[in-house]
Formats: sequence, C-alpha cells, structure tokens
Amino acid sequence: MTSPFGPPIDLTDLSFFQEANARPHRSAFLGRVSTKDNQNPATSIPRQVTLASERLEPGEEFVAYFWDVESGMLPPELRGLAPTAMYDALAVPTPRDGGFQDLVDRVEQLGVTHVLAERSDRVARHMLTSLTVEHELSKIGVEVVYANEPTGGTESGRLRARRYSQVDAEVYRATLMEMSMGGQMQHAINGWNHGYAPYPYVTVVDENAPKRESGRFGIARPKKKLAPHPDERRFDAARELCRLRRDEHLKGADIVAILEAEPDRYPIEDRWTWGRVESLIANPKLTGYQVYNRRATRTGRPGFSKFNPVSAWVWSPRPVHEAVVTVEEWKAAQEVTASLRAGSEEGGPLLRIRAAARRHGLTVTAVRSSGAHTLYRIGSRQIVLPTPLPDLVVRQVIEDMESGA
Repeated sequence: MTSPFGPPIDLTDLSFFQEANARPHRSAFLGRVSTKDNQNPATSIPRQVTLASERLEPGEEFVAYFWDVESGMLPPELRGLAPTAMYDALAVPTPRDGGFQDLVDRVEQLGVTHVLAERSDRVARHMLTSLTVEHELSKIGVEVVYANEPTGGTESGRLRARRYSQVDAEVYRATLMEMSMGGQMQHAINGWNHGYAPYPYVTVVDENAPKRESGRFGIARPKKKLAPHPDERRFDAARELCRLRRDEHLKGADIVAILEAEPDRYPIEDRWTWGRVESLIANPKLTGYQVYNRRATRTGRPGFSKFNPVSAWVWSPRPVHEAVVTVEEWKAAQEVTASLRAGSEEGGPLLRIRAAARRHGLTVTAVRSSGAHTLYRIGSRQIVLPTPLPDLVVRQVIEDMESGA
C-alpha cells in the first residue's frame, strides 16, 4: 500500500527509492463449475474469466488458467482428478493449465503474484478450505482476489466483505446438504434404489413413480426399484451364502471355496471373492427393505467411505422388493459375523466336518433342507444330518471319512 503522507520534497531520484507494490503483476485465473450436466462449462468458465479479468492491471493478461468441473464441497486433495479426456470433450474455449490442486502446486514455479476468481465459492464452498488456500498462498506472497469484492476503502472493510461472502457460501453448502439428505431419505422411504443393484437383483423403472417434466436441467432420471435377477440361481446363491454364515458360522474364505466349487449352481461375473461375499452378507437390502445412508462417502480416508452406525440408517417403512432372507435371519448373520471378527467363534460341528473333508480334498455342499434335517453332499456321497447336529453324529461322519467308508 502506498502511503498518503509523502515526503516534503521529491525523493524519487534516490538510488534505493522504489514504489510500494512495485513487483510486476503475474495473475492466474481460478474457476470452477459444479457439474458438467447441470451447468454448461463452455459458457460458465468464460463468463468467470470475463468477470475476473476486470481486476487485472491495464494491459495485463492471465499467465495461466486453472479450473475444475466438480463439486466445491470436495476436499482439496480430491480436486482435479478427472481425466483430461473429459475436459477435452467439454469444448470449453478457455485454455486449462490444470485444476485447483495444480495451481497450489505450481504457483511459485510460475511466479504468480495474484490469483483471481469470480468469488470465494469458486475456490470452495467450505470456508476452512478457502481460508487455508488464502493463508498458504499469502505466506509465499501471493494474493487471492475475488472479482465481486469492493475496490478501494480500508483493508478491514475488504476483509469483512470477504468473510461475509465465505460465511454465505458455507451456509449455502450446509443448506444444500440438508436438502439433499432429506431428498435421499425420502427416496429410500418410497422404496427407490440408490447405487448399484446387489448381486441377486436388477433395477427396474418404477412405472408408478411420479414423473417430472423436463426442466432446466433436462429430463429427470427415472425412479428405479429392485427386482429379482432373471437368473433365478442368483437368489438361491445369495440365500445359501447367508445360510452358510448364519447356520454354519463359516468365514468368508470358506464360503468362497464352496461357491467356486459349483460355478453352475452359484454363477457370478468374473469370480467370487472374500469382499463380495462379506458385502453381500452385510447388505440389509436382502431383507426386502430399502436401506440408505449405510456409508458416509464424504468422510474417512480419501478414496474410501466409512460405515455409518446402524442407528443412522434409513429404512423403508415396509418391504418394497422380494426378500432373500428375513430381517431376523439377516440379523443373526450379522451377529455371527461380529463373533467371527472378534475371534470368539470356537468352531461349530459343521466346521469340524468341513475341516475333515478338506484334509481329504472333499467339499461339503448343502443340497436342500427341511428345517429339521439338511441333505449334504460330501464328495460323491450324500448324507442327511439333523439340525442341531449332535457331537456323536459329527464324530461318526468324520470317522467314516477317515476310514474311507
């Protein structure tokens, strides 16, 4: 800032005299559009450039352009990760030297003195993020300038206007999140599915759902419900792997071995894995209820989502699609899973039979069950075992396998 109280005589001829803020301006543009579908980056980004350009010095041009097409609610480390091909396909006339994170990483290398944006929420809707960026850049002598801020006046007045704007952006962010969460909860309560269909299901358009007319964002995506997969074996496979966990207390790797031993009976794209088995057993949608908010996608480690507590899940008030297991059976399976993870499972009677069968290269497979008895196939033999399974019967089965009977 130049002092308004100058010396009584001209001192510009002094060898050490220099004007305040004499460093040449080298300004970079920073912009953002939330989505490529609900907004048009090809018009929004150039508009932001035009507004930010009003804060350039006479004759000055931007030395680089950094902009993203993604939510301003993302943390800095997750910004700008979209592939270059996506940005090329948008045909935005403004050049792009990178995104938000590229600007932060390259600002010193480019000798940037000012970062210009239309307004603070183009940096981030989260106030902490925009404050952190301003602070980190100021430490290396880079000033962040927003085009919607007043010029002239005092620094305190400018700062007050900036902080009010950032508070507004964060309040707007919180309001959006509340409205979005409320809408997603109602979506689940009405029985409509979020995300991919679990293994034994497919998604089908709900013809009874209210249809919205085309609006400013185009035609709304249709509401979809879960329906049984056309391959009926998938329902049987899902029911069996849940039973193996619930009744036989098998671990994921053991269930995978059983499923892979009979691919015609338990079909799957690619192959069965521990993760697929465990996630399917844990999925409450198998009960016929629609369930939302099991995961918190915006918290936890970058690239991962953490599980919300069960008390935060949103369940439809009644079953909305065909169930693989009852709610009681699903709950029992979760209790077994918890005990296995806690290491408190000492090994049930069927575990002992399966362990003995593995020593002889045999697989134990449940063929059918009546509730009181279950027909198993052990290798080429079939045997009917009662439920519950007495220890005496277990010892007899193992002895028969050991003797080759």
